[in-house]
Amino acid sequence: MQSDDRILTTHVGSLPRSDVLLGMLNDIENGQDVDPAEFNAQANQEIHDVVSQQLEAGIDIVGDGEIPRLGFSIYAKNRMSGFGGFSDRGTVTDFVKFPKYADFMAKRAGVDTITESATTWKMPQCTGELVYDSRAATDELALFDGALKDQKETVTGSFVTAATPGILSTTLFRDPAHPLYQDDEAYVYALAAEMKKEYEMIVAAGHMLQLDAPDLALERQIMYLDRPEDEFLKRVDLHIEALNLALESIPPERVRLHLCWGNWEGPHCDDIDLEPLLPFLYKAKVGGLSLACANPRHNHEIELFQKYKPPQDFVMYPGCIDVTYNYLEHPGVVAKRILEFVDIIGDKERVIASTDCGFSTFAGYVMVAEDVAWAKLKALADGAELASKKLWG
Repeated sequence: MQSDDRILTTHVGSLPRSDVLLGMLNDIENGQDVDPAEFNAQANQEIHDVVSQQLEAGIDIVGDGEIPRLGFSIYAKNRMSGFGGFSDRGTVTDFVKFPKYADFMAKRAGVDTITESATTWKMPQCTGELVYDSRAATDELALFDGALKDQKETVTGSFVTAATPGILSTTLFRDPAHPLYQDDEAYVYALAAEMKKEYEMIVAAGHMLQLDAPDLALERQIMYLDRPEDEFLKRVDLHIEALNLALESIPPERVRLHLCWGNWEGPHCDDIDLEPLLPFLYKAKVGGLSLACANPRHNHEIELFQKYKPPQDFVMYPGCIDVTYNYLEHPGVVAKRILEFVDIIGDKERVIASTDCGFSTFAGYVMVAEDVAWAKLKALADGAELASKKLWG
């Protein structure tokens, strides 16, 4: 999606959910009975609300907020058979290298210690054959389509997020004793074959497909922390190859890839630099790249796009809003960030202003108050308007 008269706006996906829906999602995850009709009614109302609020804030390319999902990636375990047991996932190094920061975060969360897992919910592992069930995706797409059709205001565009095979393989571990998937490569390709069905459903429904891929950056400091960088980059290459197979029937311009170093407020001391990743990211059969540019750890890396020019017609979605703190960006700050990025890319038509990440990557896991989150999206739109006036007059 490109624009020849103004800077368009979007965001990365997840938006705050109500306490009522969070309670339902929690009950479902804990195996308690929840009336499907009541859940769908609540999700339907909240998707309608978030679509309306996005349009009211001035967002052009809107999403469904991932409202019916437990998390940006963990939802997939409920759409595929073959999972059970527990994945013993590690955590990021910030809590080890900064113990006082760990204590600070524990007190703020009201717990004794910070969890040793990088995920909010317990994650299972692959213990059987993977088979995708499209019913939940069908229901979610129907709710989103209904919300879009009920809007009086014209919607410029829409997108739906989906987890990549790579992030699923590094969070929903493969059981080493599994007889079908005897190594990680076979497992990644099996996940790609099943998730392909969801990707095609999203695009067939008329939406932009956003692929969430923290595995392409975050895993450097979890699974590959004490290993050579080359080993991690080989894994990145595998994930991109598998993803490309899953996208083989989808036009690249209908897909955008979101890169992530993990969505939390912390030092991010062991984040991998963007530079070694770019050549691999450009191999993905997608039409655009979404990445964090507003946070203080990676803001400087936008200069890399002068050295590593994006592929022709590649649309860039720079994050102009940080989603980990409650400081409200001034529209002038947002405009400045957009203009800097346009100057580096050299093509204003290929820049769409976005956020660094989602506002609730896991249901209930938020760092920004709900009303501030909506104010941030309004600031994003206002900043894009200021930048558009300077760019187009």
